[in-house]
Amino acid sequence: MSAEPTPSRAATDRVSVAPHPHERRLFRLQTELLLPAPQERVFEFFSDARQLETLTPPWIRFKIITPLPIEMQAGTAIDYKLRIRGMPMRWRSVISVWEPPCLFVDEQVHGPYRFWRHKHGFEPHASGGTIVRDTIDYGVPGGRLINRLFVQPDVERIFRYRLEKLGEIFGAA
Repeated sequence: MSAEPTPSRAATDRVSVAPHPHERRLFRLQTELLLPAPQERVFEFFSDARQLETLTPPWIRFKIITPLPIEMQAGTAIDYKLRIRGMPMRWRSVISVWEPPCLFVDEQVHGPYRFWRHKHGFEPHASGGTIVRDTIDYGVPGGRLINRLFVQPDVERIFRYRLEKLGEIFGAA
């Protein structure tokens, strides 16, 4: 991972990782960001699977290998290839919940994690904008030590990049 941008203080403050509240072998990453765009527009952006490549840091070399365009709905499977710490990997996720324009959930079927469930939430804000919330429950081979030394720093850095990119795209402060 080289030439990684340094996230702003705002992005740093909006990413947190902690042990999962109910499952001791899992961890939970949470992010929150207010975007100055209506809920329907933000959800539409996330509904386009190609945006995954936009929101993923270049050092991951993330590439969707499922033919595009992808019709997003419950049951949709998406295959990717990427690199984690230089190692090539494949990942398959399935959309398990699809409730436009409020939320969707993707779950890893095959990939680098022991468990991965990512809930994307979109809530209208009084300002006319949208609060975007990510809740990722994940488990890793090797447990707490491997998470603390390798996985958590990488996942935090990836989601800080994502917040920065969303801020650029939607003009968030």
